[in-house]
Amino acid sequence: MKATDLTLSHLSLAALAALLPALATAQSLTSPEIESRIDELLGRMTLEEKVGQMNQYASFQDMTGPAPEEGSARERYEQIGQGLVGSMLNVLGAEATRRAQELAVEKSRLGIPLLFGYDVIHGYRTIFPVPLGEAASWDLEAIEASARVAATEAAAAGVHWTFAPMLDIARDARWGRIMEGAGEDPYLGSMIATARVRGFQGTDLSALDTVAACAKHYAGYGFAEGGRDYNTVDISEQTLRNVVLPPFHAAAEAGVATFMNSFNEIGGVPATASVHLQREILKGEWGFEGFVVSDWGSIGELRAHGVAADLSEAARLAVVAGSDMDMESGAYVGHLAALVESGAVEEALVDEAVRRILRIKFRLGLFDDPYRYSDPEREERVLSNEAHRATARDVARKSIVLLKNEGGLLPLRKQGGTIAVIGPLAADKDAPLGSWRGQGAVDSAVSLLEGIRAAVGTDTRVLHAEGMTLIAGTRDFGVAPVFAEDDRSGFPAAVEAARQADVVVVALGEGAFQTGEGRSQVDIGLKGLQDELLREVRKANRNVVVVLMAGRPLVIPWMAENVPAIVNAWLLGSEAGHAIADVLFGDHNPSGKLPATFPRHAGQIPLYYAHKNTGRPATDSVFTSRYIDMPNEPLYPFGFGLSYTTFELSAPRLSATEMNPGEALEITTTVKNTGTRSGAEVVQLYVRDLVGSVTRPVKELKGFERVTVAPGESKDVTFTLSAADLAFYTAAGEWEAEPGDFQVFVGSSSRDVKDARFTLK
Repeated sequence: MKATDLTLSHLSLAALAALLPALATAQSLTSPEIESRIDELLGRMTLEEKVGQMNQYASFQDMTGPAPEEGSARERYEQIGQGLVGSMLNVLGAEATRRAQELAVEKSRLGIPLLFGYDVIHGYRTIFPVPLGEAASWDLEAIEASARVAATEAAAAGVHWTFAPMLDIARDARWGRIMEGAGEDPYLGSMIATARVRGFQGTDLSALDTVAACAKHYAGYGFAEGGRDYNTVDISEQTLRNVVLPPFHAAAEAGVATFMNSFNEIGGVPATASVHLQREILKGEWGFEGFVVSDWGSIGELRAHGVAADLSEAARLAVVAGSDMDMESGAYVGHLAALVESGAVEEALVDEAVRRILRIKFRLGLFDDPYRYSDPEREERVLSNEAHRATARDVARKSIVLLKNEGGLLPLRKQGGTIAVIGPLAADKDAPLGSWRGQGAVDSAVSLLEGIRAAVGTDTRVLHAEGMTLIAGTRDFGVAPVFAEDDRSGFPAAVEAARQADVVVVALGEGAFQTGEGRSQVDIGLKGLQDELLREVRKANRNVVVVLMAGRPLVIPWMAENVPAIVNAWLLGSEAGHAIADVLFGDHNPSGKLPATFPRHAGQIPLYYAHKNTGRPATDSVFTSRYIDMPNEPLYPFGFGLSYTTFELSAPRLSATEMNPGEALEITTTVKNTGTRSGAEVVQLYVRDLVGSVTRPVKELKGFERVTVAPGESKDVTFTLSAADLAFYTAAGEWEAEPGDFQVFVGSSSRDVKDARFTLK
């Protein structure tokens, strides 16, 4: 198995960019015909109409109903007909989008169609695992399939554009939006970025089953101080280039249609007003041809940041920096024309932004048929597709990570005996949908209890006891969760069920809206009475399997020490219960690997495998970079995940010990299944640059391969490294590989590795 077999996970970003055209996955956003049509249209537009294309509003009424009679909603309604709105978000459904489109096309002077956007993050109607969970599959084909289903459903509901994928590298599990991304590693994040863009956009943006993707949040949002959402970011140019930007660059190389800038500042400059990020890097160095949209109100927020005195100044800063479309702050539509007329902003900047926006509308085919996405019959047919549920189940079970299986407690027997299913999330049909669940209906997920009952034989007794309530009061996206912490009335029934059972499955973790935007937490342990319930159940029965449902890594030290089996099930979406049951009963052998580190304590955060060595690497000595009350090491490292079988990897075999810049180096390891079941192992390749012009991480992921091996069978896995794979942003401000000595590692996680060395000449 070699990288030359087109296994995308083996490829460097440079190699991936070169390969994409051959795979027909990257599509240019420009063409002579489209640019000519844009020229003609721009020549007929007034300044106000141009600015209108840069203005995006959220849905402000039921678009299938009568026009609003008064107020701001009436004003916005009229602006659509005046050609002063270029895009709307949260207008959903074939009928509603057609009605809104009619206002723009049939009422405005030029009939320029609207672009409809929506947060299709991990599914539209059929909900898939939260993106961090999907990343745990390390399965690029499965991740692409998830985005393909989401795009197909969203497009059928009249949506043209998704505000996904989120590409923020996140190394702080306290940050609520860690659930929306691919975790802590820029290489894995880059591969997943490419897969998701390909899934959303397909090979032809004008196809009716595709939507324009949006790479967000550009950039550094996941590095917010203290893990507190929207907070300040202060990172070096090396961290920006080497860690934060690679997934965004990969998305740009894959032909992503749009970018969204982020709420945060970097080094005192808000991203929305950053010339460096948007004009110099994105549109300059990378040659990005699509457009940049602000995040919700972020142009207006330049006032709160303290870099703009008023909304007019905010509009000037944003457009000069390269923010092409204003989401919901009213800055452009209210002030940009006057800024151009006064000479404060060059009209050429407006023309450039409008060209980029029109380019995407042409690419989507909206000028050829503005109503092509608004077909109620197709919407009904596509959103009722059972094949989508089957795909969701497959992706969900591939996303599950087995953290512990002491004594081979798992898999469970389907036939005979008694299983107790306990915990506040055991019968919950809403929590598995997670945050940002698109149009997934409330309480529509298959619960764990339902999945277990559907899987077992008729002679198996299944007991259920909730034990406790996790969330007290309403479950609502717009309300911070309040945890039930004083009601133990359900404990006795749970303990009794545990005593009667041969094995206990305890479902613990987070509610749907405990992670996501605005859901940062200082304490990422089990909330409410969950830990106490688990301890009581464990006293009653030693055969405990915890199914951990969450959108982030959790701090679970007692559980890890005292419970024999732990299944990390994330928030798996519509088919959660069936997928978890597939793993619990061995119908699917788990192969997921952690995309983010599990800390022992929140005080270790930020915690990630690709850390720097420092001048005083940790030892038992006091005067080194270590804690005196806890190990530096995580509870579960990046890349970790068990199977129902066991694998043995050989030390890496190198095709040479020296490599010239124009050459390639092959690294081979032999994977042997030393257990009794067939299973898939994710073989991981890491590299360390031992001496650099700037300090380098102790390990960096450079490739991975999912390989299925039968019991007793051995397979070779070969990775190919070039000098481009060893490049980084150097002290000279160049992206290049520096000659010197390197350590290469192969293993089943970032911790469990074997190594060899080579030299780049």
